[in-house]
Amino acid sequence: MRADAARNLELVLTTGARMLADEPATSVAAIAAEAGVDRRTVYRRFAGRDELLAAVYEARLDAIEAAIEAARLRVAPVPVALHRYVEGIIGVNRKWPVELSKMRAVPEIWERRLRAVDEVERFLQRATEDGLLRPGLPDRWPGRVLGQLLRLASRELPDLSDAHAADVVVDTFLRGFGAEQAGASRTS
Repeated sequence: MRADAARNLELVLTTGARMLADEPATSVAAIAAEAGVDRRTVYRRFAGRDELLAAVYEARLDAIEAAIEAARLRVAPVPVALHRYVEGIIGVNRKWPVELSKMRAVPEIWERRLRAVDEVERFLQRATEDGLLRPGLPDRWPGRVLGQLLRLASRELPDLSDAHAADVVVDTFLRGFGAEQAGASRTS
């Protein structure tokens, strides 16, 4: 793919993600116009709205998977991995604001989403075993709350950089779920 074609594709996908997050019924023509490309350019790449929508969701998943990999959830020190993950996902949410739960009808995309969720759950279990998080919390509750904090920070803290928004999210998360010694070390 030529560089200009790749840029146009990225622009169409990110514009589509933003517009579809605001209005799920947005048309391909409206996305093309907002992206500043001819709608025929979009239709040469995508047969229709559903194909474009699937490409937006796949691009979001690619970015989520890259953020998980960059955070090194399985091997980095838990506090470092947590902050890297949160910072990366805030960036993903800001660039790709569409919600993946709408893609349950596409099995391949939904399976990828579930694998990403499971990877984070394994990490949070490691965080508990390493003493960063309190044990005995309801199953999957910390991960669900973390997901909501990430969505909230992505929308409600637009003036903060991804890193600073991650500071807020990690602090909030650890104040709610952190083990006593983790809370004590943060306040000293």
